[in-house]
Amino acid sequence: MKDKFDFGPYLYILPAAIIVIIFRLIPIILSFIVSFYNWTITGPGEFIGLENYSRMLHDGEFWQSMLNTFHLVIFVVPISLVLSLIFANFLNGIEKLKSFFRSVYFIPTVTSMVAISIVWKIIFNQQTGLANFFLTKIGFDPMGWLAESRGVIDIFLSSLGLNFPGVIQSLSSGIGISYNTLYLLVGGPSLALFCIIIVTIWKGLGYNTIIYLAGLQNIPQVYYEAAEIDGAGKIKQFFKITWHLISPTTFYVLMMTTIVTFQVFSQIYLMTGPPVGGPLGTTKVIVYFLFDKGFGEGNNLSYASAIALVLFAIILSLTLLQKKLEKKVHY
Repeated sequence: MKDKFDFGPYLYILPAAIIVIIFRLIPIILSFIVSFYNWTITGPGEFIGLENYSRMLHDGEFWQSMLNTFHLVIFVVPISLVLSLIFANFLNGIEKLKSFFRSVYFIPTVTSMVAISIVWKIIFNQQTGLANFFLTKIGFDPMGWLAESRGVIDIFLSSLGLNFPGVIQSLSSGIGISYNTLYLLVGGPSLALFCIIIVTIWKGLGYNTIIYLAGLQNIPQVYYEAAEIDGAGKIKQFFKITWHLISPTTFYVLMMTTIVTFQVFSQIYLMTGPPVGGPLGTTKVIVYFLFDKGFGEGNNLSYASAIALVLFAIILSLTLLQKKLEKKVHY
């Protein structure tokens, strides 16, 4: 006699499955359908096929927002990982007040992004902000911060007396690429976007630090004791023991930080937001661009849906690529 099918486990996961289906799966399917129509905020329109995707490929504003997004990810992800690991090592070595310092580091994570953005916007204010106050105190000229559209590489090299725009002009003439395109590629993120990068790193630093701290505390001390007996110093212990044994933690932090950074929106909207997304659109990342087209001046939900699906495909591709790195993870 065959055993009866046990519905019990499925009943336990049913509430979570319903939430995922209603609020995740169905919206994704509907967004995919809407992207093939001329669908505005006033209602559905005619079927237009792949026109929204074709428009996207020829939309210079879309490509600039993608470049801004990649600038954000390229700076935020590695800096977040390195700083989080450094601070986690410091916290792991503290004997007294360990809980206090953990709480201090974690405060930005649980603080509202709205409050954080407003405070940092005040800090970066050109006239009265603390950033320019400290710059002038140590002998530097005040900077535009959130109002500055020049790239950070341009600003740095110009401060050394190099004519970076002239170099870009010569290169653009030689290789046949427009000056603006080449400048966006090699000039680095704008100073305004770099301010967003600083805020984003600061916001997520506490969470990543605590995750790394948990990973460090799971490493058996016997490995370090054996290494000390063999004469290995702290640096050698880190690269030969710690780095390998926290690879599962690094893999998790890398994947989650990448996904979250691609979806940055609130701090950009609040600090440099409407109408264009920062000076000359240099802080308009892909999610802000999507919002602007769907609910801002564009009111074109079908085009916004197409952009959202492209973003979904990019994040999925990067996640699958990172999964291939899992074979180097030591569990």
